[in-house]
Amino acid sequence: MNKTRDIREMSDEQIRLVWKDAAESLFRLKLQAQAEKLAAPTEVRKNRRTIARCQTILAERGSVVAPAIGPESTAASGAAVAVRRRSKKQTKSGK
Repeated sequence: MNKTRDIREMSDEQIRLVWKDAAESLFRLKLQAQAEKLAAPTEVRKNRRTIARCQTILAERGSVVAPAIGPESTAASGAAVAVRRRSKKQTKSGK
């Protein structure tokens, strides 16, 4: 099973639903990790990668809209990521 291929075959709306589910699951796992040891710590990485896949595919299609799951997922957080990426590039090129 190729996860990226499966996501690419979905509509934008379906991808947003997968993104939202993965983000909610990641949130619950992070809360659980703070309270106790996780039974499957690899689930955190899997959810982060699923979110990244969804964001990448939507960005390629030119239709990135953050799923509404909380204050962290606003358009401002997307802008913050872009700023962080630019600042990393500037730091590398400044050497």
